[in-house]
Amino acid sequence: MAAPHVLAIVLAGGEGKRLMPLTAHRAKPAVPFGGIYRLVDFALSNLVNSRYLHIIVLTQYKSHSLDRHVSKTWRMSTLLGNYVAPVPAQQRVGKHWYLGSADAIYQCLNIIDDERPDIVVVVGADHVYRMDFSQMVDQHVETGAELTVAGIRQPIAMADQFGVIETVPGDPTRIAAFREKPTDPVGLADSPGEILASMGNYVINTDALVDAVTRDAENPTSRHDMGGDLVPAFVDRGTAAVYDFIRNDVAGSTPRDRDYWRDVGTIDSYFDANQDLISIEPVFNLYNDEWPVYTGYTGLPPAKFVHAGAGRLGHAADSIVSPGVLVSGATVSGSILSPGTYLHSWAQVTDSVLMDGVQVNRYAQVHRAILDKNVIVPERAGVGLDRERDLARGFTVTDSGITVVPKGTVIEP
Repeated sequence: MAAPHVLAIVLAGGEGKRLMPLTAHRAKPAVPFGGIYRLVDFALSNLVNSRYLHIIVLTQYKSHSLDRHVSKTWRMSTLLGNYVAPVPAQQRVGKHWYLGSADAIYQCLNIIDDERPDIVVVVGADHVYRMDFSQMVDQHVETGAELTVAGIRQPIAMADQFGVIETVPGDPTRIAAFREKPTDPVGLADSPGEILASMGNYVINTDALVDAVTRDAENPTSRHDMGGDLVPAFVDRGTAAVYDFIRNDVAGSTPRDRDYWRDVGTIDSYFDANQDLISIEPVFNLYNDEWPVYTGYTGLPPAKFVHAGAGRLGHAADSIVSPGVLVSGATVSGSILSPGTYLHSWAQVTDSVLMDGVQVNRYAQVHRAILDKNVIVPERAGVGLDRERDLARGFTVTDSGITVVPKGTVIEP
């Protein structure tokens, strides 16, 4: 049997309010991550590595940096008809922007009509993970379902944070109920202490998708959401299946990162996901050559470490140091340094994420902080050392003590 023709849709219009101020000037999928990446790179890399090479990226909120990144980075072979195309909200069906994820697809039915796929893979653009979607598509075809939802196992105590998938007794691939943040969850038959949480990734037969989003658009009471509105409709008809992410076998994965998935929707989860990258045996391994994460940084000089005198040793430990970084007599540990970061003599950066173009001047200290692009830390200034001081300067400080400095800020000494 010939492989089905697949169109991939990446939902990248999210505002990301809980990631403020990192989303003050950019859409959530455009937030830098891990030094050289953007969050959208993980979804796109998974699709490309799965050999799905017809991809549209639906954008809306503050999309310029996201559109620019996708257009400059994700250039496929036009000779072979492959593409990654950013598609902004166009008001094709009325004088309104996307009202939700289902409405976003409805407003772009012309693209589906042009492409004429057998199956549509719909994925979010703001999670960090590796996944071979072809294996999910294979199960979808085998089960004969109209819709398949990807589910990841989570502790049952966390059920009230997710859309929870309950399966049909005796058939772990069929969905019996889809419940939003239940307080009385039912554990899995083979693991009573766990539930299946929706990953926000879907495989749908094209005709079923077109019919579903069209019906949804005509429903004045709908929230026009894939998980909240479309999935329950398929469940009610008995045509919805679930794909257990634990079954996904990604080339080059290790037992430690085999079923890794992070929803980086909050500052704390974003910070923790960055920290997952830097241990000796990382929880999420960026060095998997068999399933690479692609991005667009080129033409930058190598990172450089200078000064080796007593008390003035430029070095970094347990850290990621990107191209174009200069560590000049500074000390770095447990941190992510993005391209163009410049750390001056006797500066100290610990357990922090520094985005592109950050400058930390002499004797300055940065601890448990996220510094957005082009932040300047003056000589002898401190960030993340005094919570009240950081709050008084207008910075965001989470309950766990992570300080976030907005893009382009010149910090007061």
